[in-house]
Amino acid sequence: MNKPIGKIISYSFLTLMLVFSIFPFYWMFVIASRTTADTNKFPPAFTPGNQFMSNIDKMFNEYNIQFFRALGNTALLATTLTLSALFFCSLAAFAFSRLSFKGRSFLFIFLLMTMMIPGQLGIVPLYIIMTKFGLINDLRAVLLPGLVSVFGVFWLKQYMDSAVHRELIESARMDGCTNFQTYYKIVVPIVKPAMATLAILTFMNVWNDFLWPSIVLKDPSVQTIQIAIRNLNKVYYKDNAVIMTGTFLATIPLLVMVSIFMRQFVAGITQGALKG
Repeated sequence: MNKPIGKIISYSFLTLMLVFSIFPFYWMFVIASRTTADTNKFPPAFTPGNQFMSNIDKMFNEYNIQFFRALGNTALLATTLTLSALFFCSLAAFAFSRLSFKGRSFLFIFLLMTMMIPGQLGIVPLYIIMTKFGLINDLRAVLLPGLVSVFGVFWLKQYMDSAVHRELIESARMDGCTNFQTYYKIVVPIVKPAMATLAILTFMNVWNDFLWPSIVLKDPSVQTIQIAIRNLNKVYYKDNAVIMTGTFLATIPLLVMVSIFMRQFVAGITQGALKG
């Protein structure tokens, strides 16, 4: 195939995929900028309307949704849990990957086995624990169980196995570095792409989590953004335009987060695939 023709086909395909990827966000804004009556018409409108600010005002006044409080609660949880996961998961991965201690293989296999257990099975005992500690309607009820993830340990451990050579660790020890200094000065700079990938995945999972926060956070002052959006659904009437307005506003921070770390995210996925 001629190279110019091949480039045209490749770029055309990529452009088409880009349009397909962006269209759901565009369509979300179209619905958010119109009335619910407009969204039920056929054929539907494909251009934005002029009701976006009106729908925002309706969301705050008619539905009494504490949107920005919920947004702040979710941002606090997502940021804290992301930083916590990066720190604790990378420390544990470093220990499993490059430190020698008794029972290392058994403990790592045991951790992997816990990934086979559905998280829903732990909801009842976890709820009982949070009740005993008096953490219902407290953000710590969501914060404490998510400080570290088994997937994060597994992901970073596999990356370190191939990216962090043992010669570097031995050289650092010969220079007098402690284990933590080796981790901080040698390992962390090498695994930054993998940590960026884990940061995005963790942030998105916390931001989109609905089940557990909806169980332990009943007070409107501590609810997360997903619960606030759910509260836009009324029993006898569903205002699609207002619901989509809240969904669109809740999606913006995720887009910002992904845009900031996209380069590191792609590098982490690509290098992880090549090294794997």
